[in-house]
Amino acid sequence: MPHSFRQVDVFSPDPLLGNPVAVVHDADDLADEQMAAFARWTNLSETTFLLAPTDPAADYRLRIFTPGGELPFAGHPTLGSAHAWLEAGGAPQRDAIVQECGVGLVTLRRTGGLLAFAAPDLLRAGPVDEEVVAQIARALGVAREALVDAAWCDNGPGWIGVRVADADAVLAIEPDYAALPADVGVVGAYPAGSDCAVEVRAFCRPDMGLGEDPVTGSLNAALAQWLIGSALPDSYVASQGTALQRRGRVHVQKKADGIWVGGATTTTIRGELGI
Repeated sequence: MPHSFRQVDVFSPDPLLGNPVAVVHDADDLADEQMAAFARWTNLSETTFLLAPTDPAADYRLRIFTPGGELPFAGHPTLGSAHAWLEAGGAPQRDAIVQECGVGLVTLRRTGGLLAFAAPDLLRAGPVDEEVVAQIARALGVAREALVDAAWCDNGPGWIGVRVADADAVLAIEPDYAALPADVGVVGAYPAGSDCAVEVRAFCRPDMGLGEDPVTGSLNAALAQWLIGSALPDSYVASQGTALQRRGRVHVQKKADGIWVGGATTTTIRGELGI
């Protein structure tokens, strides 16, 4: 049976400058290996599959694959898949959309015309061993003292967040991916009054098949949980993808009910998948 298919550009209001996600609808009949094979074939940072929920509180269930394997959660696939589900006629049970995935239930809603998700609880937070921080510095090709701070920012993909002096320092990094001890997100601030508060880059170990992820919702969510209240304000826009000729814009806001991470979503390809 053919499956409806959409490719959605996420985190950019400008066509082809965000992060694309491939979304397969009504995928309950696909085997794990078929999903994994299709994700390898698309060669996008993530490919997702919409399925019937197993939790009655959820509107749909989502499985998320990179070319290297399955993830329990990822941000831009969450937004892009919700966009595709809604566009295909999905109707939420309540005011918010509830997604079931590997980390549990994730809530989404429209904020200022943009889809946004509630940042899930971190699976691991806190300090990173000094030996690991030194490894990260070597892998990023910078001196150890260039890493102003570091913390576990793991909400599923296993991120370690590191902060550097400024946005220019982020953009100057040329990583050795094979030397990374974990997936690493780097953040540095732009000068006050800039359009964006920070520049972010996401570097992934070779086994995930990604290299640099262009625009990363899960990482931005975790960085916000780590840095809001100290190095970041309660509401800001992060830039990501500049080094890859993208123009990602991630809108982050801390509210009474948690941290919300949102961005623009646009369908660029519609069709049918036959596998």
